[in-house]
This record gives sequence, C-alpha cells and structure tokens, in this order.
Amino acid sequence: MEPSKDQRRALVVGASGISGQAVCRELVRQGWEVHGLSRSGRAPEGTTAIRADLLDPESLDPLASIRPNAVFITTWMRMETEAENIRVNRSAMEHLMAALEPAHSVRHVSLMTGLKHYLGPFEAYAQGASADTPFHEDEPRIEIPNFYYAQEDVLFAAAERQGFTWSAHRSHTVIGFATGNAMNMALTLAVYAELCRATGEPFIFPGSEVQWNGITDVTDVDLLAEQMVWAAETPAAANTSFNISNGDVFRWRWMWKQIAEYFGVTWEGHNGVDRPLEPRVHALEGAWSDIVEQHGLAEPDLSRLASWWHSDSDLGRPLECFADMRRSRERGFDNNRVTIDSFIHAFDRYREAGILPKR
Repeated sequence: MEPSKDQRRALVVGASGISGQAVCRELVRQGWEVHGLSRSGRAPEGTTAIRADLLDPESLDPLASIRPNAVFITTWMRMETEAENIRVNRSAMEHLMAALEPAHSVRHVSLMTGLKHYLGPFEAYAQGASADTPFHEDEPRIEIPNFYYAQEDVLFAAAERQGFTWSAHRSHTVIGFATGNAMNMALTLAVYAELCRATGEPFIFPGSEVQWNGITDVTDVDLLAEQMVWAAETPAAANTSFNISNGDVFRWRWMWKQIAEYFGVTWEGHNGVDRPLEPRVHALEGAWSDIVEQHGLAEPDLSRLASWWHSDSDLGRPLECFADMRRSRERGFDNNRVTIDSFIHAFDRYREAGILPKR
C-alpha cells in the first residue's frame, strides 16, 4: 500500500541552496507535503517556508509541531578553518536533532555530504593519505579532522537514540539549476563564459594540470535529489552511505571545449601554470552590469551568481577524483545522467529564467 499523505511529510534543511531546492522540487513532484527550512526563509514553489537558524535552538522550536516523517539535510556553514567547520556544523546538527526529538515522528534522515569524505577538507588536500579512485563507500575515514565526520557522528547517535534510519549521500561537484545560490559550478562557469564573451577575453581553464588531464565526474543536482528521496522510502537504503555521481566520467580537457563552444568563446586549457578564477576574474566583473542592462537580466548582483572560490577549489584539486556507483545500483537505484547534457540543461534553464542572456 502507498503511504498516506500524512505519512509523507518532509522537512528539507537548507531549502534555499542548490541541493535543497532540488530536493524540495522532487518531493513536491512525488506528492509529499514539504516544509523547507532556511535562514533566509526562502523555499521553492509548493513548499512551506520556515525561517530558522540552526545555531539558534529557539528558532527551531516550531519543528516539533510540523512532525516530519523524513528529513533531508542539504546545508553546511563554511568557516575559516576546519576546526571551526567542525565546531559550528556539529552544533547545527545537534540543535536540529534535539528540536526533532520531542515529536518522535521522524522515520528517516538523509544527509548530504561529499567526496571530501575521502579527500579531507579544502585546507588539507594532499596533506594526508586519501582513498584511491574510484572512491568506494566502505573506505575507512582518513586520519584528518573533517566536519562531515562530525555531522555523521551526531546523526548516528540521534538515530540510535530516537529510532530512525539514516542515509548519507556523498556527492561530487553539484551542478544544476537554482536561484539565489552561488555555490554552483555550472552557473559560475556560465557567468565566467559570458564575461569572456563580452570582453573578448579567452575562456581559461582555472584548475590544476591533474584535473585538466585526469578522469573526473560530477553530480547533477536533480539526480542527487532523486537518490535522497529514494533512500527515505527504501528499506535496502537504511543506515547506509552512498556515493552519488552521474554515472559517466570525463576529462576537463574535453569538457572545457564543449562548454566554450556552447557559449561561443575562444578557450585555453592548462598551460603548465594554474590560473585560478578568483585572482583573475575581478578585472572582468565590471562588465556584468553592462550585460545585465543590455539583456534585461534578473540578477545584477554577481556575488549571488558566481562563487569563484568554490570552483577554484574543485578544479584546483591536485589529485584525481571520481566515485564508484555500484552500491546504489545493487540496492536498486540506477538513475543516471549524461554530464554534458547536465551542463547544457542547466545553462538553458538559466537562460530561460533570465539569469543568463538569451542567444
């Protein structure tokens, strides 16, 4: 028998982020009653928005009356050091789990993490032994402090105490369509390409030589949402960690040319020297106002669109990164995406929404 509507009440934590928006959309599509929590109080259409701060326990008091059956955690707070990441994100998880406990309504919690589970935090890349590629979910934790581990430990303890099941979803670089959220490589690269087009500058690969030549993968945000919702209703997914990537692999030396051709810009690959975006792109940012005015775009604030540091961090990795998807397939989730189509679909949606110029 299908669960009743009352048994399909979801809480999405981080509903304004790229992943949270996608999870909200997927839940609404499947007929769930969806409540979306964010500090801004923004949530996608069809979602009941909740304004709250995970670091303010009193703001989370309304969660007990919502009585969610499934909780989807798609947010984290970036701090200056990993020690601060651990302290702040552990506290956020503890406050959330405590706020949910009195209602005893939660059956499953899906937690989004990422491949830093295998690599270590940004500040410690290549400083310790990381797992070999392709990354497998049963690899032991690496001996480097990591806020993902802190989040998981709080989740595991709460699951044992409160009697719900959990799943962890280790995404790679997440790409897709979202509004008001900048930590998205697809939109960051699209804005960079438009700036290059407007100024006549070449579209320069900003990452490392390893990333340019090595094998990698990414995660379509809609695929991530599908897996997180699937896990919430699938007994075989209970108390399990899953990689989530598109299912294909590529090299940036191929993909960069495809993106450049889509935007009609000349391109340059890795030339022996890393050329990250953040130090270079500020000289081009002034052109965005002209692009917005010329095309009547919806968002004049470039900081709400592009996250140079985030794409630099992903593309600048000094080691190969891609994940094994066998566990998902064996447990019954075999959805996938073609990565070039994921990029193009995201670019097209940003154009349709008036965030990028129409051509």
